[in-house]
Amino acid sequence: MTMMEPGVPDRHPDRPRTFWTMRRRQLLWVWGFLAVPVLFYGVIRFYPTGQAFWLSLTDWDLMSDPSFIGVENYTRLFADPQFGRVFRNTFAYLIMGTPISLILSFIIAYALDRVRFGHTFLRALYFLPFITTAAAMAWVWRWFYQPAPIGVINDFLSGFGIPQMAFLNSTTWALPSIMVTAIWAGLGFQIIIFMAGLRAIPNTYYEAARIDGLGDWAILRRITLPLLKPTTVFLVVFSSIGFLRIFDQVYNMTTNDPGGPLGSTKPLVLMIYQTAFSSYQMGYAAAQTVVLFTILLVVSLLQLWVLRERT
Repeated sequence: MTMMEPGVPDRHPDRPRTFWTMRRRQLLWVWGFLAVPVLFYGVIRFYPTGQAFWLSLTDWDLMSDPSFIGVENYTRLFADPQFGRVFRNTFAYLIMGTPISLILSFIIAYALDRVRFGHTFLRALYFLPFITTAAAMAWVWRWFYQPAPIGVINDFLSGFGIPQMAFLNSTTWALPSIMVTAIWAGLGFQIIIFMAGLRAIPNTYYEAARIDGLGDWAILRRITLPLLKPTTVFLVVFSSIGFLRIFDQVYNMTTNDPGGPLGSTKPLVLMIYQTAFSSYQMGYAAAQTVVLFTILLVVSLLQLWVLRERT
């Protein structure tokens, strides 16, 4: 027995009205299904995040109970000269890595979209580095950067009489060398996403443009790039988060000296790892984690706002 809909006369005014109306039953089912992901995110995501904020206000070394010290960890962090260097390295990966990777991936995707022979094989070939284990890939590139005759790159350069380069042992070349590896590792995913965006553009736009006499460059500038903006926004944010959280390549390629010579390649994630699991300063590491979370949030929201305004 359910309650009548508003505006419909009740033919049985003496019949008792039930609490479980159809609308309330539907709401119960909806919230019942939503309870599972909400509970999952509450336990797996939100609770650890809240704990990290709390630990950032404490002094904890895993051996004793956390003691509340307020914002002392943040004061110590912003006064630490190492944090300034790590902060610059982190944003160097972001500022240089994101545009280079996006430009390269778009050029390759645009070229592959026009290839008809061996298209599937080439697409899989470019995607292969993305599914390769990061540690194994980093060690292969580390071998490439070794001095000749072991290192492939220096051995190749010596064949042209070019002096050997200390890629990973140089404060100048260590960060660009790791950045090349990180860009190469993520290129396949970006290529696949760009190709999906290109395939989603209706051919009618291109046919109409060619009827109007537009050339390839004009079609690219006036049709392809504007219609790819949603795809570009996604990849900009995704790639930026990846470069801000870079860790695997740096840690595995500079194992002898984590963070490179004089910390020239150390990102914020590696600093957090060393603070937590080498020094066991969990409260201080939690403060660094909160700072990284804030940077990721601000950068992502800023990119979404800027790209949305220009769309």
